[in-house]
Amino acid sequence: MNETMTSPVLRQPPAEPDQAVAFFTARLTFQADVSDVHSSLESGDPGFVLVDSRGHAAWEQGHVPGAVHLPTVDLPARAATLLDPAVPVVAYCWGPGCDGATRAALALARLGYRVKEMIGGIEYWIREGFPVETADGVQKRGADPLTTLVGSIACDC
Repeated sequence: MNETMTSPVLRQPPAEPDQAVAFFTARLTFQADVSDVHSSLESGDPGFVLVDSRGHAAWEQGHVPGAVHLPTVDLPARAATLLDPAVPVVAYCWGPGCDGATRAALALARLGYRVKEMIGGIEYWIREGFPVETADGVQKRGADPLTTLVGSIACDC
């Protein structure tokens, strides 16, 4: 087939099914989305601890209710006092344009914790209309209709 006539999407052909299974399984092994994290927290027994890896000013500006504040820079010194190694950790930071949660997850893994990254970070948590805790208490804004189904907890995916 002539490359100039090939779709830009298919210039690099899709992986074979067995490779795709391995890749997508790995992504789900290492990542969780904000909707699934919210749903798990709402259940009352999520089976993990949620860690906000941002600095103090960002935490004060707003964080996921129930999250543990453990900035990435403090992980080596404080993780053992705040986290149970037997309980999986889900780390988050600002959002998709920030790799802070990835750095925190890597640091936690190096310390021996089983860890996932909450993709979308606090940005998509807020954009999906989930509550945020500040010094003034728990606040909830309306969902962004360009990023989530308004009036629903999940996208049914």
